[in-house]
Amino acid sequence: MSDIQKPIGKLLEDMAKKIPDHEAVVYQKQGLRYSYQQFDQLCRQIAKGFMALGIEQGEHTAIWATNKPEWLTTQFASGKMGAVLVTVNTSYRASELEYLLKQSDCTTLLLMDQFKAASYIEMLYDIIPELKQTEKGQLQAKKLPHLKNIIYLGHDEYPGMFTWKDILEKSDLISDDELNERMTSLHVDDVINMQYTSGTTGFPKGVMLTHRNLTNNGKKIAECMNLTYQDRLCIPVPFFHCFGCVIGNLACVSVGATMVPIEQYHPKDVLETVSKERCTALHGVPTMFIGELNEPDFGQYDLSSLRTGVMAGSNCPVEVMKAVVHKMGMSEVTICYGQTETSPVITQTRVDDPLQLRVETVGRAHPDVEVRIIDPNSGKEVPRGVQGELCTRGYHVMKGYYKNPEATKAAISKEGWLHTGDLAVMDENGYCRITGRLKDMIIRGGENIYPREIEEFLYQYPKILDVQVVGIPDEKYGEEVSAWIILKEGVSATEDEIKQFCQGKIAYFKIPRYITFVTEYPMTASGKIQKFKLKELAKGAFGSV
Repeated sequence: MSDIQKPIGKLLEDMAKKIPDHEAVVYQKQGLRYSYQQFDQLCRQIAKGFMALGIEQGEHTAIWATNKPEWLTTQFASGKMGAVLVTVNTSYRASELEYLLKQSDCTTLLLMDQFKAASYIEMLYDIIPELKQTEKGQLQAKKLPHLKNIIYLGHDEYPGMFTWKDILEKSDLISDDELNERMTSLHVDDVINMQYTSGTTGFPKGVMLTHRNLTNNGKKIAECMNLTYQDRLCIPVPFFHCFGCVIGNLACVSVGATMVPIEQYHPKDVLETVSKERCTALHGVPTMFIGELNEPDFGQYDLSSLRTGVMAGSNCPVEVMKAVVHKMGMSEVTICYGQTETSPVITQTRVDDPLQLRVETVGRAHPDVEVRIIDPNSGKEVPRGVQGELCTRGYHVMKGYYKNPEATKAAISKEGWLHTGDLAVMDENGYCRITGRLKDMIIRGGENIYPREIEEFLYQYPKILDVQVVGIPDEKYGEEVSAWIILKEGVSATEDEIKQFCQGKIAYFKIPRYITFVTEYPMTASGKIQKFKLKELAKGAFGSV
């Protein structure tokens, strides 16, 4: 049974009453600092602003931005007034955003101006041309009938969009009593967060997560790290992933630690922030830690305050773990394993686990979490030391996939066991080692990539007859995307041409790094394509880069 029985908004409020003057949020580069009391008050103000827009409990509100202060505030403001926060990957392009907004029935979208070279504003006007002629809050979009409010996270005025300032000002229209009433009407088992993850069909699915899922997972992560209110956690991982908003933000708030986010990851910014703010903990995927360790000025930063943190997202190379422990001083760094559907952490190493266990395994089950390894064919539990599919049961399992009962039924058994699709081996002490995947998912630098999604997209290119996408090992990112293409008869194409077609239409990390033109695929006797053989061919052709 989980031990936190309160919604996200109440979790923050109670911590603000307990340690009002303790620092809750620090944005080092922006010189922005909030105590727990100040941050709670700001989140209340924004919650009232959302209510003034007419956003009801259970309505879906999407946010498309980097780790801006407004993202963090929105997370806890929506947690107070009960809107479901739908997180949008910052690398999404127009077609991906349109699909998410449509499938999720979002009524509100918050967005920043641009990410890297991609203009979010332009993409939005492309999807919703009506927006330019629309009064704020009066949107009637042909493609997206549910969408009513667009909120721009900045000071500039854009046609049809509210500004963040508008939301702050509108908060005066709602009384504290009205917000308090809304807060008391929320239930811990209400869905409060929705994150999109692709499935074997190639189409992203909305994972519905509840207050109970998220607050308790955050607390247990903090406990495994020995995190307390005296800790200061640097969070460079994106908020749109559970890594940022749960393993980072909610773990901190559950114990009153200080959140020190990085708006957009850069190794130098991370090292500078850790040094200046005396951070005791740091999160990251292995590629982030590699970037920090290889920063030319690495030796100039004082990292002596570091103690713990989380490394997750993909397999951790032994040498990287050793360097993080010895060169960065993170002697108590932990490894996490899980997925969005489990809020996200299932297993975690503990701070006193020997280094070998932290490199070779993904730890053991969290308290109140059941893990078992089953034979994928018979469904029966296998003995310790035998490979099978990792399944889990407990408070952390999602409520289901939004508007997708078939996929939910396929993922969660009648007895409540979630099938992860990952192959694993458990030792006699309950420590798990992930050995492969039932599905063909590619993990590139912590990003989950589903081959079918890229294949479906590439089929749109007129010269392509057939395409198969597989992951190949890569020293920097863990895996890279390779595409094996059969062209239509009588046509020719180049690698650059295919990559050009992808540019700006799908997220950069999904664009195949390696492209090979072939005339046939390895097949089974029954005519099924053998992707594992393609992987072997890919390793031979490209090696581990």
